[in-house]
Amino acid sequence: MTGSAGVATVVVLGSINMDLVGRVSRMPAGGETIMGESFHTSPGGKGANQAVAAARLGADVRMVGRVGDDAFGPALLDGLSRDGIDVSGVAIDPANSTGIAMILLEPDGENRIIAVYGANMACDEAQLEAAIRALHGADVLMLQLEVPLELSLQVAEYARSQGIRVVWDPAPARDLPPEAFAAADVLTPNQSEAEILTGVRVVDGASAKAAARAILEKGASVAIVKLGEDGLVLANSDEVLHMPAYKVNVVDSVAAGDAFGGGLAVGLAEGMALRDAIGLGMAAGALAVTRSGAQDAMPGREEVQALIEGRAVEE
Repeated sequence: MTGSAGVATVVVLGSINMDLVGRVSRMPAGGETIMGESFHTSPGGKGANQAVAAARLGADVRMVGRVGDDAFGPALLDGLSRDGIDVSGVAIDPANSTGIAMILLEPDGENRIIAVYGANMACDEAQLEAAIRALHGADVLMLQLEVPLELSLQVAEYARSQGIRVVWDPAPARDLPPEAFAAADVLTPNQSEAEILTGVRVVDGASAKAAARAILEKGASVAIVKLGEDGLVLANSDEVLHMPAYKVNVVDSVAAGDAFGGGLAVGLAEGMALRDAIGLGMAAGALAVTRSGAQDAMPGREEVQALIEGRAVEE
């Protein structure tokens, strides 16, 4: 299925943040001050990152959320619009600041993040109504956990009632009620998130498979446990298997999961088989970690296809 005019349509209900990024030689200990190496700002937020990822892969993307009435808000919306994303479903909130994420990056690309969600967590009935409007004619809904859970659940249940697939990235990590598992067509936790959802400590492929099976038992139709450089584990009613990652030089891992999610959603919206949609997401995620930034790192469709075709030739 594809939306109007034959273009795959993805709706993203989620966070829109400004990332404040500092590069460090190492993480400071408690009470310690160290000298940073550089600093920059970069548009982010898991929802907005996923929206950009999907848009650059060719989808018609509609964003729903909130930003503050401050310096960051208009700049973030302008950036989304430049990527062709419909931001008419994003409200400007005069009572709350735009969300920010404070990110420390180590030389190997590992990161530590503190998020202050501001207007994102003030999303309410207005965003529910905006999401329902945006879902008209859509193929896939993308969710995370950086706006109120109750709102995401309401929108997910509405989407499912309309035959729209729901891809839910349960980040940042928290437990979910049973109805959230049932509302997710595809749930995509990383290792730590999978442990919180299931109680299974994910340290290798075997434990990832156990966690994925536990997510299915909780009601999700498809579980994808992301393992970073070790790839991912896919579980559904037909199979449980490991899919290896692309081997790339990691520069910055900040938005790898968001790039993966965007690719997965676009593949599903275009009617791809599940494994092919996952492959599109994995290639997008692999390219994203080879460059700095969050939205700035999201690759285009041609380079993603080239990476996929290159692996196929090697195999």
